[in-house]
Amino acid sequence: MTATTATATSTTSGFATGSLIGATVTTGLLAGVFYAYASSVMLALRQLDDRTFVDVMNRINTVIVNPVFMLSFLGSVAFTGLAAVLYWRTDQRTVLWWVLLALALNVISFLITSGGNVPLNNALADTSSGDFAALRHQFEGPWITLNILRALANTGALGVLAWALRTTNKG
Repeated sequence: MTATTATATSTTSGFATGSLIGATVTTGLLAGVFYAYASSVMLALRQLDDRTFVDVMNRINTVIVNPVFMLSFLGSVAFTGLAAVLYWRTDQRTVLWWVLLALALNVISFLITSGGNVPLNNALADTSSGDFAALRHQFEGPWITLNILRALANTGALGVLAWALRTTNKG
């Protein structure tokens, strides 16, 4: 191996490890958000009357779309995808398989959120009927179920990414 090849390989490996760390951190943050909903936010909202539940949930849905949340929401998929591409180019195929599994789990969470939770959020935002009990009934159960599923997917991805980090440079 020439000095140039060794430097290029080391640089690629450094970027791969950096993207893997970024994937692990953003995935962990996102898993934590979904866990917090399941273990506290939705439990507290359950105790509220229908109108207050709808009003508070709509407010949460508005404020959560911010750069900090979006970094973890989009970053979990983007950094994991980048890590997959970069590990594809290294000789660490064992790490690649773990990263690909994490990518699949992060994409599943992304699809659950985009295809399930977000449409439910949008439906809840339409309060023109004034029937807060019906809005809540159509929203709460399905949203909680989808939140638990995406939390499990992200938590699984976090565990897999942690294992990938552990196996880095071990072949």
